[in-house]
Amino acid sequence: MNPTAPTITVDADPKIGLRGHLRHTGALIRRNLLWIKQDPESMFDAILMPIIFTLLFVYVFGGSIGQALGGGQDAYVQYVIPGMIAMMSMNIAQGVGTGFNEDFQKGIMDRFRSLPIGRASVLVAKVSVELMRLLVAITVLMIVALLVGFDVENWGGLFAAIGLSALFGSAIMWIFLVLGVTMKNAQSVQAMGFLVMMPLQFGSSIYAPPASMPGWLQSFTDYNPMSNLADACRGLMTGGPVAHDLWMTLGWTALLTAVMAPVAIRKYTKKS
Repeated sequence: MNPTAPTITVDADPKIGLRGHLRHTGALIRRNLLWIKQDPESMFDAILMPIIFTLLFVYVFGGSIGQALGGGQDAYVQYVIPGMIAMMSMNIAQGVGTGFNEDFQKGIMDRFRSLPIGRASVLVAKVSVELMRLLVAITVLMIVALLVGFDVENWGGLFAAIGLSALFGSAIMWIFLVLGVTMKNAQSVQAMGFLVMMPLQFGSSIYAPPASMPGWLQSFTDYNPMSNLADACRGLMTGGPVAHDLWMTLGWTALLTAVMAPVAIRKYTKKS
């Protein structure tokens, strides 16, 4: 026997139908959930991040920015919590890229290569599990928000905002899946994700109103999809204009998914 013999790869059946893809996706979702159960530390970011960010921004910046809003810390709580729901959609999305890259490094994808499964099922399962993690993070965020005095003025709007954030988050995840399959290691994915996230998050209306920003930065926030998402969540949860930001967010979601999902699937297929 030759111990260095190459691994035999079984290509996914191109005739796999929708039912087959759904069955494969369900099995892979269960596999990912079992992995989380065996490694609960992988949930620390989804649980601790909303707690730390909420307390940090409310109690460090809430007084000064709240005064600018004309209502003190209570006014800032009403302003920032909807924005932080939008923030969670991007922060959690980064995890799918690093996790995907680590699966390649650990050889897990080599195991999938030997199975006649739909290639897209692997990626869809990753996105589905990260969406579950996102919902956990938003649930923790809302519990902390209620404890610091957030007043839910529209419960239906709250659930609509969560759904919108999850929908947009799924589109962002395809970007990080592309990074996960193209970058050499998880550290590179994390570094690149940081460079993408910071300008989009802090150059937006998530944490502070853009009115006090320089003109050039206000122009950036106007076209920043994170501003659209934050303002849409804010309007749904606490009242105010919604239509423009809602349609802009849905438009960004459709565009990012239509462009990045095929790229991620194609790059994954070629690499695996």
